[in-house]
Amino acid sequence: MSTGTGARTPEGGTVEGGVDRLKANSVGLVGVVFMSVATAAPITSMTGNLPIIVGSGSGVGAPAAYIFATVVLTVFSVGYVAMARHITAAGAFYGFISHGLGRVVGMASGLLAVLAYIVFEASIIGFFSYSLQGLVASQLGLHLAWGWYAILGLLAIGGMAFFDIHLTAKVLGVALVLEIAVLAAVSAAVAVSGGGPDGIPLAAVNPVNAFHGVNGGGTAAAGLGLFFAFWSWVGFESTAMYGEESRDPKRVVPRATLIAVIGVGVFYVFVSWMIISANGVGNAIHIAAGLVPGKDGNNLFFDPLGSHFGAWAVNVFQWLVVTSSFACAMAFHQCAARYLYAIGREGFIHRALGRTHPRHGSPFVASAVQSVIALALVTAFLVTGKDPYVHLYSLLALLGTMAILIVQTLCSFAVVGYFHVQGRHPETRHWLRTLVAPLVGGVAMAGVVTLLVLNLGTAAGPAASTLLFKLIPYLVIGTFLGGIGLAVYMKRRSPERYARMGRIILEDSAERATDQPVPAGS
Repeated sequence: MSTGTGARTPEGGTVEGGVDRLKANSVGLVGVVFMSVATAAPITSMTGNLPIIVGSGSGVGAPAAYIFATVVLTVFSVGYVAMARHITAAGAFYGFISHGLGRVVGMASGLLAVLAYIVFEASIIGFFSYSLQGLVASQLGLHLAWGWYAILGLLAIGGMAFFDIHLTAKVLGVALVLEIAVLAAVSAAVAVSGGGPDGIPLAAVNPVNAFHGVNGGGTAAAGLGLFFAFWSWVGFESTAMYGEESRDPKRVVPRATLIAVIGVGVFYVFVSWMIISANGVGNAIHIAAGLVPGKDGNNLFFDPLGSHFGAWAVNVFQWLVVTSSFACAMAFHQCAARYLYAIGREGFIHRALGRTHPRHGSPFVASAVQSVIALALVTAFLVTGKDPYVHLYSLLALLGTMAILIVQTLCSFAVVGYFHVQGRHPETRHWLRTLVAPLVGGVAMAGVVTLLVLNLGTAAGPAASTLLFKLIPYLVIGTFLGGIGLAVYMKRRSPERYARMGRIILEDSAERATDQPVPAGS
């Protein structure tokens, strides 16, 4: 990770050149895939996003919207994995953009990524506590305030994150397998039975229908549907964050990224297609839009499950929504901790964030700080009487999504800057993989950011009237400008610290900022 003499602790955590290293070889390809897909939380994404896409967005074209999103994100991933083959760092986007677009933009993007992953954990805990509160009340007759479930979830996540990533990967793996199994089972049952009232409509996977909008709603409705389709993947890019802890990261991270993007995409298309088929096109749209008395978006899944497997399957499905959201929050906690660790080990924010546990090799200080921040966010919503779903989940998810989509966009252009403007690694440079694909991916991701801005009020729902909603764009812009200000200040006042900005990577060599002069403007 750094030049100089290193000392290895008996348990595998390494301290080299004054920099604490995360525990190497803690997770393999399957574990990294689980960590990545867990942040996407398939069952939560399906139950939370599909009803909106069907009822207010793309209508019957919901599966086509997922096809379009899969293609765009795969194109984005081509350049992303090209960078991952040469740069392995816990602060994935932070390191990639710093190397490709310079330290100033890198620090700004790094702070945006920190903001995103910090608020994502609290956001998903809101969904977790909301779901668990309702489930316990309806099935067990126990009525507790949602805050107790939120605090319990945060404590459990913080406790597991203290140990090395292997433990988290196991827990996420179990939760992920169960949620995928139940969604796959009901979808397969629908496919085998020939669908519902309209059979299995091919119109659902016609790419043209991704852009029509529900009931002829046109561009606005289609834009809303496409945004929520893209939202269903948020977190897939976390594969690169686990490079320092994975076995053979130059191979594991690229493979895990493509498996996560394409695998999740195929799964979303199949499940959404079969769920629409099971309910019937018109009925599915009406249920998702809340136009059927006594039913809501959850019935898109509950009704097919009950008819094919019985009431017990519906009960199991409801519990899996809870475990899925918990796994998702835990995965985002790990992301936030690694970004805080990556920035802290360079001497920014606070050096203590860069410490790793001498036995477990985990970023235990950064993890504890993330737990405190998440608890503070949840407490703020709790004491102000806000709803865990309408306010905590929705508002923080939108804030984090806006931030991370901007970072993803910049990362695409960083690929071009790294391989073609700077001329690094000619053996990897390729007109399609490192030039055309990143440019197309960057423009497409910028389009997704535009979709978010245009549909921000609709996505926020009842929370659109709150002060936090109005502040979302300013928080994102302010964080980005704050990163620029910090970088410029360090460049003038502390060149040696500026030289390390975004440049501490695993198996570092010529790319070390401290090993070479800092180029002008970097």
